[in-house]
Amino acid sequence: MRSRASSTILCCAFVNLLGWSFTAIAEIEKGGNPCETGICVYWWPKLPAISGWHHEAEASQHHAVNALAPDGSTFENAETVMYAVALYKPRMTEIASVDALIADDKKKFIEQSAAVSIDETKPLATGDGQKLRSFTFFPKSEGNWEQVAYGEEGDYYLIFTVSSRTKSGYAKALQSYEAMLRGYKAKL
Repeated sequence: MRSRASSTILCCAFVNLLGWSFTAIAEIEKGGNPCETGICVYWWPKLPAISGWHHEAEASQHHAVNALAPDGSTFENAETVMYAVALYKPRMTEIASVDALIADDKKKFIEQSAAVSIDETKPLATGDGQKLRSFTFFPKSEGNWEQVAYGEEGDYYLIFTVSSRTKSGYAKALQSYEAMLRGYKAKL
């Protein structure tokens, strides 16, 4: 009995050590939830607290993103939302670089709506100085006004998004979006 307890403690210590070493690579939150196919795992960047915004736990787990909504709104009913995701590179064998990820995203946006204007904007910096390539995805008629910043960190591609149903909502949220990015840091 004693050796089983010792093995369990050793195993738990090893798992903790592994978990610590993985989080030392990047400030990425990892989790899993029961879903139709068993357990669905998710990874997302740990985001700083942003004044006027709150984390939406249920929407985060449902959409597998770190979802933020303006105070007084939910992720589902807000005019404007922000979210971040970390894509695990070993599961994305068809995507070999951030440039390939961006090209794939652009292609998907155009397939969903040819009436979208995609433009590269100034790079945005994270709290530890990483410059993220940034693009706007604006509707030519109907759709969401979005800005998306792309980067990578260790085994993850990072995507940070602000999305609004209106141009004015998008403009109003830009300061918070940039604050979210400036507040994000890799855990060293």
